[in-house]
Amino acid sequence: MERRTQADRDAITIEIGYALVSACFAAALAFGAVYGSVLVFSPSPSTRRILAVAGVILAAVVFLLGVTHVLLGFARRPENDGR
Repeated sequence: MERRTQADRDAITIEIGYALVSACFAAALAFGAVYGSVLVFSPSPSTRRILAVAGVILAAVVFLLGVTHVLLGFARRPENDGR
């Protein structure tokens, strides 16, 4: 098995950081899109809870899909030799 160079390890580290930061941003936007209506309107407490739970679930899904998409795209690049 071939050892990875420092440049390879640095590229992987940067890509993981980018995947996490961009997925956090997308998840925050998704949560805000669902729960933001609470700031504009005055829903009942049960509606607030439902929107909060739906926002958290959507944010978690968006986060996982974002990280997966970025990291799988990085792994498929030709310059990575399939690693």
